[in-house]
Amino acid sequence: MKRVLFIDRDGTLVVEPPVDFQIDSLEKLEFCPRVFQSLAYVAARLDFEWVMVTNQDGMGTPSFPAETFWPAQQKIVQALANEGIRFDRICIDTSLPEENRPTRKPGTAMLTRYTTGEYDLAHSYVIGDRLTDVQLAANLGCRAIYYAPSERGVAEVEAAGLAGVCEAVTDDWWQVAQVVCAATRRVTLERRTAETEVRVELNLDGTGRTDIHTGLGFFDHMLDQLGRHAGVDLTVHTRGDLQVDEHHTIEDTAIVLGDAFARALGDKRGIARYGFSLPMDDALCRVALDLGGRPWLVWKADFHREKIGDMPTEMFLHFFKSFSDAARMNLHIEAEGVNEHHKIEGIFKAFARALKMAIRRDPTDDRLPSTKGML
Repeated sequence: MKRVLFIDRDGTLVVEPPVDFQIDSLEKLEFCPRVFQSLAYVAARLDFEWVMVTNQDGMGTPSFPAETFWPAQQKIVQALANEGIRFDRICIDTSLPEENRPTRKPGTAMLTRYTTGEYDLAHSYVIGDRLTDVQLAANLGCRAIYYAPSERGVAEVEAAGLAGVCEAVTDDWWQVAQVVCAATRRVTLERRTAETEVRVELNLDGTGRTDIHTGLGFFDHMLDQLGRHAGVDLTVHTRGDLQVDEHHTIEDTAIVLGDAFARALGDKRGIARYGFSLPMDDALCRVALDLGGRPWLVWKADFHREKIGDMPTEMFLHFFKSFSDAARMNLHIEAEGVNEHHKIEGIFKAFARALKMAIRRDPTDDRLPSTKGML
């Protein structure tokens, strides 16, 4: 499904006149700093539907004649189009606030074509300079980017109870572009077989939040370490045939998780690609990886206990083999030490830290980290 950028006009794309709040002449028209280069950057890389959504109070009345509105509006649209920023739809509400019309932001009546289930609103954005824009995002089921000074804006969205819907607060258009581009590295995958049901939600640009439930306590602990130390938001819910054994649960979770990383990385432009690292008390663990698209696992770690917690030690190798194959990753793992728990926990932490290095992306770098021209 296609995603949408809903973008406010006055105060967001163009500077809002401080006295009458009306851009009713070309002399009042001034674009916000860095809006052209930032939106052109997004337009060149991502396939959004672009929608301008604006309240123009009383436009068409004697105090704001329509003929004074359109020259500036046409200039705005053309100037943006000249830089490769083309709006697919422009939605203008001309009512006054006291009329409380459903078409007026944060109402969604102008945008019903986007609420039919044919668009991916959960991964779409509303960008605007007022709390009504953030509320519009909440009403649509989108994410919001509040175009406002950070300190003031954060306090406002928290006071309004809208912090949960707000992806970022900034008055820098280049930061807006980075948020929009970075936030595309999310994926939700589900896999169902006769043996397991696995659901993975992954955000590579998260903060380390995890929600792990596989039915295996030690495995949950290891995946929690993976998410936290890689700095990714990770949800893993697995229901497996544990009455048979642990094999299918661990293997299928690894397959879906590796596939999720591969998909979330997208075309891999701008990523660091490589990662390496981790001592943990008596254990020394080394992990090196390459997200170059060629799966291969080298495993040098011996375990002498049958299980650690409720997880068979023979499944450690199998987990990383399944993960690296699905993620199309070259992965080297070595571990030495006395305490078996420390060794495997050290491996998961080192793997997570190596992943964190490798998936790091510079939004300003559009180069592919390969001389082959593909990964």
